[in-house]
Amino acid sequence: MKENLAKVLEVLTLAEKIKFEMRHSWLSNGRQESVAEHTWRMSLMAVLLEPYLEQRVDMARLLKMIIIHDLVEAEAGDVPAFDIVNEETKLLKQQREQQAILNLRDQLRESTGQEIYDLWYEFEEKETYEAKVANALDKLEVQIQHNHADISTWIEIEREFVFLMGRHTSFDKGLEEFRALIEEMAILKMEAAGICTTTVRQSMPAR
Repeated sequence: MKENLAKVLEVLTLAEKIKFEMRHSWLSNGRQESVAEHTWRMSLMAVLLEPYLEQRVDMARLLKMIIIHDLVEAEAGDVPAFDIVNEETKLLKQQREQQAILNLRDQLRESTGQEIYDLWYEFEEKETYEAKVANALDKLEVQIQHNHADISTWIEIEREFVFLMGRHTSFDKGLEEFRALIEEMAILKMEAAGICTTTVRQSMPAR
């Protein structure tokens, strides 16, 4: 047991990096957001939104998936969606993250290694209800944070992302209604800054 617990401690030491691995998102006080902060609020969203989901959700599984999904970034680093400019960049990101989750599985082989590995891939494949919810919360939390941040921190493509959340929430009525509220906040923020959201919509390329 002592050897296994030592491995757990090693992973927790690695996981400390996501407390200072920074994301593109900014906080309302002007500070950049860490990966750990994003993951924490996703977890809170899961708890608060559970009563509004259309289907019964395995909350323990959902929370595990949320907590684990960005753990690979302690080794692989965070890559914003808008930095994945081509298939080569996307493939490189996937390879780094896949190697990182393999390393975690092997490090925790005698305890929860396989479970962590399976949950990470479940999140990535987006086939189960819990994985779809987790992925939706991932995208929604990002937009909520953008809504909190100063509009000057938004890059142009993030104006378009406001209107793409529906592709991640359309499977569930409760999440769709929540998405609409977040989108409304974003539209008000952009319009207040003099950004014509109608123009943003019209200029969006087919995706």
